[in-house]
Amino acid sequence: MNGIIPTTMNAAVLHGLNDLRFQEFPVPEPGPLEVLLKIQAVAICGTDPTVISKGWTGMPAFGNFIPGHEYSGEIVKLGPNVSQFKVGDRVAIETHHGCGHCMNCKRGKYTICLNYGKPETGHRHYGFTTNGGYAQYAVNHISTLYRIPDNVSYDEAALVTTAACAHFALDNIGGLMGGETVAVLGPGPIGLMALQLVKALGASKVILTGTRDERLNVGEKLGADRTVNVNNEDAVKAVKDFTNGMGVDLVVECSGSPEAVAQAIEMAARGGRLSLIGDPHGLATINLRRFVLDDMRAAGVRGEGNGDCARSLALISDGKVQCKPLITHHFPLEKINEGIDTFVQRKGGAIKVVIQPNL
Repeated sequence: MNGIIPTTMNAAVLHGLNDLRFQEFPVPEPGPLEVLLKIQAVAICGTDPTVISKGWTGMPAFGNFIPGHEYSGEIVKLGPNVSQFKVGDRVAIETHHGCGHCMNCKRGKYTICLNYGKPETGHRHYGFTTNGGYAQYAVNHISTLYRIPDNVSYDEAALVTTAACAHFALDNIGGLMGGETVAVLGPGPIGLMALQLVKALGASKVILTGTRDERLNVGEKLGADRTVNVNNEDAVKAVKDFTNGMGVDLVVECSGSPEAVAQAIEMAARGGRLSLIGDPHGLATINLRRFVLDDMRAAGVRGEGNGDCARSLALISDGKVQCKPLITHHFPLEKINEGIDTFVQRKGGAIKVVIQPNL
């Protein structure tokens, strides 16, 4: 790093719904307890196309908003009162910085901050309610930063929020005991991360279900003991058969499919647990009677929190969670719209598409 920070940068700025433009934009200035990052990698998340096409509650005005929230980079400037980090540190980020003073933040639940979308309170949701990572530079509060281990690349570190979201979901449902059985529904990026996490945490059998053989094949390589294409098999029957009729101790639903949510209850053993990660895209009709009488537990999740970025980075560094098999495409920032289209249309078997703003 030569220490010279320009006054303007390249960025992808949202000017209207479905109107993301590559343009010149002012380099932001870090405030107290903030740093300026030179972004080296930003991964496209499934939420990003929603933000771009439908907008988001509390997002900045069109023409002043830079999306993107899964990024990593190098600290190039410190704001006032920053002592925990130094220029040159390689860091990954998490997306949420709560206000710090509402009741939810006081309870450690800053991903559901009661002052969400109110920047005047100190709340930040990078890439949603404040500018994010589809740019050469971004400002982040130090509470959102995690040092990248030396053996982890920027590309891998950009996926830490994907892993941490699954990690956080497991925390919310009470964790995982070694030897338990698990079904993961949906072999997308979060589902493939969840598969690896439960394996790393000691699951004895993991069944992965989905609709795309190419992604199920990736899951097999990452450790799935059984894969089920729900277009060809009855997923509930397959899970029950694989667990000798018992069902699994934990179901991790990552697809957001109403049908999968309904299946999750039928797959779980009596006393089983349901971790609901997938962003729902419809209302699910569920067997509530079985859920109640079989003494089940369920928990949702919003984002990543509770220090799970640090824990996920440690597992990535140890090789227990692999990011590289999920990264299928790279694009420079000026081709951001091509990258998003590749991700959305799953062109060339796209799973995670990484943008390189400073290529």
